[in-house]
Amino acid sequence: MRKFLVVLDDSRECLNAMRFAAMRAKKSGGGVEVLSIIPPEEFNHWIGIGDIMREETRERIEVHYEVFAKWMRDRQGIDPELVIREGEAVTEILAQVAEDSEIGVLVLGAGGDKKGPGPLITKLMKSVAELPIPITIVPGEMSKERLEAIT
Repeated sequence: MRKFLVVLDDSRECLNAMRFAAMRAKKSGGGVEVLSIIPPEEFNHWIGIGDIMREETRERIEVHYEVFAKWMRDRQGIDPELVIREGEAVTEILAQVAEDSEIGVLVLGAGGDKKGPGPLITKLMKSVAELPIPITIVPGEMSKERLEAIT
């Protein structure tokens, strides 16, 4: 089964990327894999405190993920998978794609402000030649109705 890989973060545009991935997966008979990446600098504390912070971060990610997963299950009939990785975002995206041969498309949400599409897309474009799959970039300002029309 072909899976759509979508990155879960705290950005507004993440919502449209999640919607797009779920709608495309439903219409194509595919699946959705949700990737959340914990930056390495979050835990540069004493070992005990770093471990506690790591666990709290994972719990926050799981709660955030469950909001999207419930919507995907209830509205699209898709049961997504959650993968949590630690490291630099681009490195971890490339590693996840390399490790999971079922991933067929990377879906990212683009910011709509004048600063550009967002730091993840900006960094990823420098390594795009290393990706063995296509990228779909979904505008964060696109309406839900327009998303439904194009999927």
